[in-house]
Amino acid sequence: MFRKLLTLFAAMSLGAAFAAVDVNKASEAELDGIKGVGPATSTLIVAERKKSEFKNWDDFIARIKGVGQKTAAKFSAQGMTVDGTTYQAATKTNTKTVQRKTELN
Repeated sequence: MFRKLLTLFAAMSLGAAFAAVDVNKASEAELDGIKGVGPATSTLIVAERKKSEFKNWDDFIARIKGVGQKTAAKFSAQGMTVDGTTYQAATKTNTKTVQRKTELN
């Protein structure tokens, strides 16, 4: 019985650790909980969000200084979302495939 309770507690702790943090709803403290987001970045995110909510990851990357595709992918892997969605960068393979299909049509 004790092992089951311990396992349940461990599972709940892991779930909380990887809970999604949406940039349009999170507090500065919640944003600081994402590895790589410091006080300056979290303050900038909140300030930009006050102007208007982030529409998508591209909007987030364009408006937050120092965040590019690699950083966005790292943030997303740690549970950050924009409007409830995770970051999915276009790969070179996908881009080339789309270009070839477009050229053929």
